[in-house]
Amino acid sequence: MYELLPQLSAWFAGGERFALVTVVNTFSSAPRPPGAAMAVSASGEVVGSVSGGCVEGAAYDLAQEAIATGLPALHRFGVSDDDAFAVGLTCGGIIDLFVEPVDAASFPQFAALAEAAARQEPVAVATCLQGPGTLGAHRLLTPGHTAGTFGDPGLDASVTEAGRGLLDAGETRTVHFGAHGERMSDVVAVFVRSFAPPPRMVVFGAIDFAAAVVRVGKYLGYHVTLCDARPVFATKARFPDADEVVVDWPHRYLRDNPPDDRTVLCVLTHDPKFDVPLLVEALTGQAAYVGAIGSRRTHEQRLTALRERGLTAPELARLHSPIGLDLGGRTPEETAISIAAQIIAVRNGATTRPLSATRGPIHRRAVASAAG
Repeated sequence: MYELLPQLSAWFAGGERFALVTVVNTFSSAPRPPGAAMAVSASGEVVGSVSGGCVEGAAYDLAQEAIATGLPALHRFGVSDDDAFAVGLTCGGIIDLFVEPVDAASFPQFAALAEAAARQEPVAVATCLQGPGTLGAHRLLTPGHTAGTFGDPGLDASVTEAGRGLLDAGETRTVHFGAHGERMSDVVAVFVRSFAPPPRMVVFGAIDFAAAVVRVGKYLGYHVTLCDARPVFATKARFPDADEVVVDWPHRYLRDNPPDDRTVLCVLTHDPKFDVPLLVEALTGQAAYVGAIGSRRTHEQRLTALRERGLTAPELARLHSPIGLDLGGRTPEETAISIAAQIIAVRNGATTRPLSATRGPIHRRAVASAAG
């Protein structure tokens, strides 16, 4: 939903009611994860998607109904049957969609939510899906502030505690409580949507391959920084897609801007005087992914240098080098896709094998936090 907020903010500011359709639960091979959203304006304009096409038509009709009645509702869609006109998911999954009208009366916290997200401040919104509370009630959560109530102090307190925990982890999902906030109960279902700042990708080395990696990083939703110690190469003109271009020694930049457990680091400098001190910083930090470009011979020389700097076997095992998956690519764009594929696989704990050679669910829950 993050990318929909500018359009939704314009609709909200215009004073007309619109409808928001959100995936709040998924089972089996559902096409979109919890948090995926579609919105419909009063004039019928549509933005976003909840299923990649399977139930979009039905979701649109439900959104129009919510706009007309002002009433929220929870709907479940499963496998479509043999009736060609039945609505369902051809992939075999199940999704729960929450359809709600949005205007100043039904969602008074929306403007504050959109403004915080636009400033890339961590913010979450908890929505009552079912239970004795008010269906569609919202509670806005930031690390130091709350707004909105579910009508019970105990429930509000439990939602705040759980919601802030999910916000810290960058997770979006449905949680359950008792009527007064009891944890070992499922009387009340609450959907917590986290708007954590986008994860960081730092690309080191102002080379042609880096420009392609920057582009694919932006496409994947990362806040991308290009860093190189050479000002003649590290320019915004050469890397227009980067969120920021930094001229600094790579290891010094990383030391001053330490990665968190959602950060990915792509080391493309291909020069030992840059690579080795940078990788010492990277592999002893918290980054979710560290990859370094180079031949197999370069990789072995690099490992030797890192061992001499005191890095341990578990730290060295975190290094993905030569960087990327074996796709046979040669161009900068093909190399960038190879790197992106490896980052996605590492983030999701995936095998990288062809789906035709694997069993079980195609879509899986990420093992590390991703973009909100």
